[in-house]
Amino acid sequence: MTTAKGSATAKEAVWILTGSMSSARAYHTASILPNGNVLVTGGTADRKTVLNSAEVYNPFTGLWTTTGSMNTGRLHHTASILTNGSVLVAGGTTDGIVISSRAEVYDPSTGLWTNTGRMSTARCLHTASIFANGNVLVAGGITGAGTVLSSAEVYNPSTGLWTTTGKMHNARFNHIASILMNGDILVVGGMSNEFISSAEVYNPFTGLWTNTGKMNPARYCHTQITLTNGDVLVAHGFNDSPLLSSAEVYNPSTRLWATTSTKNTARILHIQVTLKNGNVLVAGGTGKGGTVLSSAEVYDLSTGIWTTAGTMNTARYRHTASILTNGNILVVGGIVDESNITSNAEVYG
Repeated sequence: MTTAKGSATAKEAVWILTGSMSSARAYHTASILPNGNVLVTGGTADRKTVLNSAEVYNPFTGLWTTTGSMNTGRLHHTASILTNGSVLVAGGTTDGIVISSRAEVYDPSTGLWTNTGRMSTARCLHTASIFANGNVLVAGGITGAGTVLSSAEVYNPSTGLWTTTGKMHNARFNHIASILMNGDILVVGGMSNEFISSAEVYNPFTGLWTNTGKMNPARYCHTQITLTNGDVLVAHGFNDSPLLSSAEVYNPSTRLWATTSTKNTARILHIQVTLKNGNVLVAGGTGKGGTVLSSAEVYDLSTGIWTTAGTMNTARYRHTASILTNGNILVVGGIVDESNITSNAEVYG
């Protein structure tokens, strides 16, 4: 394992390089397997070829191992951990033009992929959320013809089939979905024929969507996460104005948004993940003028204030972040400049 360190702050935020993947990739997915390993799937290594390969990271050795390849190469897809520990991937772009309705399931015990039922609608840039009963909700996205979708459908792992459910009030893609403490799904922002400020909540028992409070401003390519207190933090993104450095918090009880402190750096296409103390880490992305960022910041849940959190060894965007079983954060891949995508990975902790 490589131990080169990025910069640190007074809070001792440290970034440490770990083993590199066998393939550079961006627009991929990363999923925590039941044994604590991390499965990375698909993406692209050169912005031209869509990958069907997958590999697994072992946090104890810091090394990657190739595993079975997907039946369909894909990027802009979703990956969901099912209750039995398998991984469902759905949709995405298969060759840069064709949008897929195909789905397949990875078995960690064999390292093999099996095709499962197709979605009723081919889509990419959608969201996927897991219900308490183990079913998976897919919502929104965009088709190969450029149609922005309001439709949603539910995957049943027991039958391998998809069932259509209630449509969102707003068609949207590049939105974010968060699971609330009561099991409902909050969908926020995104893009249609304009940038979207609206949010809506899906009730798994009724299969219906309800409009809730709107953000201010509208956001696209933002990040959001459910906090340990049940609120939802939304940060950054952009709309018709320059990149946003603002953040706001949604309270599910009041269904209202409240602004919180402004971040140090405006950014999009970054990652956002919860730390083991309940605070939130944001890292990388692109900033003003298209600068690729290596900086990171932490949101303090108790004060609502952002502070710097060291610097990654590699500036990147369109990367992934995963919470390891020890609470550390694994950041993988991403685009480093107009010509290069990286295979490297690093750990924050």
